[in-house]
Amino acid sequence: MPEIATQPFTGTYRASPVPSTFAFKIRHSGTFWFRGVMPEAEATLRAGDDGLVLEGAAKVESISVFEPAELRAHLLAPDFFEAERHPEVSFRSTDLRLDDGGCLDLDGELTIKGITRPIKATGHWTGPRQAAFGEIVGLSLRASFDRREFAFDWQAEMPDGGDAVGWEVDLEVDLLLMPKAP
Repeated sequence: MPEIATQPFTGTYRASPVPSTFAFKIRHSGTFWFRGVMPEAEATLRAGDDGLVLEGAAKVESISVFEPAELRAHLLAPDFFEAERHPEVSFRSTDLRLDDGGCLDLDGELTIKGITRPIKATGHWTGPRQAAFGEIVGLSLRASFDRREFAFDWQAEMPDGGDAVGWEVDLEVDLLLMPKAP
């Protein structure tokens, strides 16, 4: 990684819910990517003398998938998110490093179904810059994890062999952040 950037942000920024996305994808049937989003999510980036902290949470019940309603119901059930007992997926960074070229490395903790595990993400950052509606900052993060680490153990075997659902989940988070009003 190139040289660490000087602290480019000060204060607290909140993600704008319209352009920001909290998404995941996972291999299905060994042939295609199954995708979903959690549109009811929020994120905050705090910048201070002690560095940067990114925190966020998404409402599990808001999960949107491009499949029949039965599949969405299965994702909300105990085999997967267990939404009634665990209504949120949350994240908090423990170390966020930016370089002058716009790359970022992030270490943090991801909590799903009441289980917290360390996670690493990489991505890009831009800003702060002035837009027509005020100052903005952009963060784009990518991370992967084995879903079994969060008790997502459900599996079915394909008729010709192999798993119906992959074990590796890819997270894709894109944030447009704006200064939080005092």
